[in-house]
Amino acid sequence: MIKIGIVLGSTRPGRKGDQVAQWVHDRAARRTDAEFEVIDLLDHPLPHLDEPVPGRYQREHTRAWADTIAAFDGFVMVTPEYNHSIPGVLKNAIDYLHAEWHDKAAGFVSYGGVGGARAVEQLRLICGALRMADVAPQVTLSLLTEFENHTIFKPGDYNVAALDMLLDQVVAWSAALAPLRAASPAAVA
Repeated sequence: MIKIGIVLGSTRPGRKGDQVAQWVHDRAARRTDAEFEVIDLLDHPLPHLDEPVPGRYQREHTRAWADTIAAFDGFVMVTPEYNHSIPGVLKNAIDYLHAEWHDKAAGFVSYGGVGGARAVEQLRLICGALRMADVAPQVTLSLLTEFENHTIFKPGDYNVAALDMLLDQVVAWSAALAPLRAASPAAVA
């Protein structure tokens, strides 16, 4: 069974991402073609990158994070847009690892003043560098139209259709990339 992690990419107090990630998970849980799990970065507190050599993990928090990410076949990253980019905590969590991200699919659900679209542009570049297959469909959620009083998440029906299309692609690409993951040296390590 394909396993997809829903990465909640903000740890900011008062964040809105927890509502968004829960919506993604609730919608995804109706599917029978994959298993879905929320990966909240609050549950994986990583200091600023403190591994001296990439890929040779010396710290327990890095090994635990690597085990978490290695267990998934693909990801849906839920991110706000901060200053035309992604939150530093999400970038740090991604940068901790390398091979664990390889040959996995990634989809994006973003939110912000312009739906978080600029954050996703940054994530697509990062994922490409990590040999991830980012899917074209994305969900962009405006703070003006999808959040009542800028705080309570209220997605529209059109958001549900966009999310379903994104999930279809993430699951399909995760399955298609399985032979590459199986042949990877990281898979046998």
